[in-house]
Amino acid sequence: MKIAFQMDPITEVDIDADSSFRLAEEAQARGHRIFVYGPADLTFDRGRLRATGHWAEIQRVVGDPAVLGPRETVDLSDMDVVWLRQDPPFDMGYITTTHLLDMAGEDTLVVNDPFWVRNAPEKLLVLQFPDLTPPTMIARNLDDLKAFKAEFGDVILKPLYGNGGAGVFRLTAEDRNLNSLHELFAGINREPLIMQQFLPDVAQGDKRIILVDGAPIGAINRVPAAGETRSNMHVGGRPEPVGLSERDREICAAIGPFLREKGQIFVGIDVIGPYLTEINVTSPTGLQELERFDGTNGAALIWDAIEARKA
Repeated sequence: MKIAFQMDPITEVDIDADSSFRLAEEAQARGHRIFVYGPADLTFDRGRLRATGHWAEIQRVVGDPAVLGPRETVDLSDMDVVWLRQDPPFDMGYITTTHLLDMAGEDTLVVNDPFWVRNAPEKLLVLQFPDLTPPTMIARNLDDLKAFKAEFGDVILKPLYGNGGAGVFRLTAEDRNLNSLHELFAGINREPLIMQQFLPDVAQGDKRIILVDGAPIGAINRVPAAGETRSNMHVGGRPEPVGLSERDREICAAIGPFLREKGQIFVGIDVIGPYLTEINVTSPTGLQELERFDGTNGAALIWDAIEARKA
């Protein structure tokens, strides 16, 4: 098959951590051809959706992960599969690419399905499963946020469309910074904020569970660095091997059918203690850590699912 990856520059990825690299590597090993391009290289022109980029030969070489061919323009309707894999932020630029990829053509499978990536962003999709999540408020109104904080005391405040742990703050009952943070965020964008009850279980780790076509294939635990609330690996969280608990499987069973039905083939959910906190559909990570810890080749399982859909 011909596979296109819409992603951040592949020449700059960490070959030992990047999930897009691992997906491309596995595809190449199966005999598929790889084309890479960035979201800014996507063009819709009089009914045709085109991308300008490079055919690439993937190689596991530190500092040189891909040998790129000459820059050229392809019609995405000629591709068998297009991967939507650029990193957030989930802004209007990102959303626009999902609208454009909706027009890739009936014979082109876009993964994850861009319609539902657009309509089910990570911090909002969880709101459809209130029995699985901690107390959560989405609001821009400062008085509402103050009331929530007064009720729960210890809370997490973060931007609704952030990623990688950026802009995440823990506010304890004694903290007096909510007004200032609200002022700061209000000066940056017009979006609401998300506030959740702080979960002390995060000290033992924030579990990333990987689901393929709605079924869990394994998990890694991300433990916050000393003195840090956030467990994201971008900010120093330490990945550790971990198994799936009975509660984890209950959560996956509850959300899995929705994910499968909506074409979300590769999903990473975040679980702290007994609670689901995020459903990551934009550009989930964790494949390489899972493969190192327990030998599960998640990339192969993902390609099995894609090839089954294309059969």
